[in-house]
Amino acid sequence: MNLALFDLDHTLLPLDSDYEWGQFLVRTGAVDAAEFDRRNKEFFAQYQAGTLDPVQYLEFALGTLARFPRPQLDAMHRQFMDEVIQPAIRPSALALLRRHQDAGDLTAIVTATNEYVTSPIARALGVEHLIAAKPETDAAGNLTGKLLGTPTQGAGKVAHTRVWLEKLGHTLEGFERSHFYSDSHNDIPLLSVVTHPVATNPNATLKTHAAAHGWPSIELFND
Repeated sequence: MNLALFDLDHTLLPLDSDYEWGQFLVRTGAVDAAEFDRRNKEFFAQYQAGTLDPVQYLEFALGTLARFPRPQLDAMHRQFMDEVIQPAIRPSALALLRRHQDAGDLTAIVTATNEYVTSPIARALGVEHLIAAKPETDAAGNLTGKLLGTPTQGAGKVAHTRVWLEKLGHTLEGFERSHFYSDSHNDIPLLSVVTHPVATNPNATLKTHAAAHGWPSIELFND
């Protein structure tokens, strides 16, 4: 058995699910449009530039989720999946996932986006294992707005992946072949510790880094 890891946003999806969730909340009138849109775009620009403070962002994102009772939040997320995510799932991304799954590879999505937003997306993509930022919930299942543990971003993806593998009785180095597909230079730490890093729909910084290190680059969304 080999290992296949995938970033989510702009890798398996041609969009950023966290950003689009925020835009969905604005569009549906669930949050104050001007203020939320301003902060959401500000954080997204910081992410693209590699200057985002992940804890600060997650507190903002999870704090927004905590405003809503869980039944209302879940209904909103179902609408988000129907209107935004499902239409964005491309056959090319599914084919890449299925190729690894059909080969018997242990497959997981490793994303900096929080688990509440991404769990239904992982299910829609047919991926059982998800490594994502974990929101705290109360006894009733409502989100509190707090983060459990540490962010799954940058070097945090490496740490969380190692913990997940350990729980399954594996180590990262125990796989003869380990793939990680990502679009972003923010994921260079995890790309650097697998045997087969693949720059996938790479941004300019990652594309340059990949070329310098002899990593392959692929484009999934040219159709």
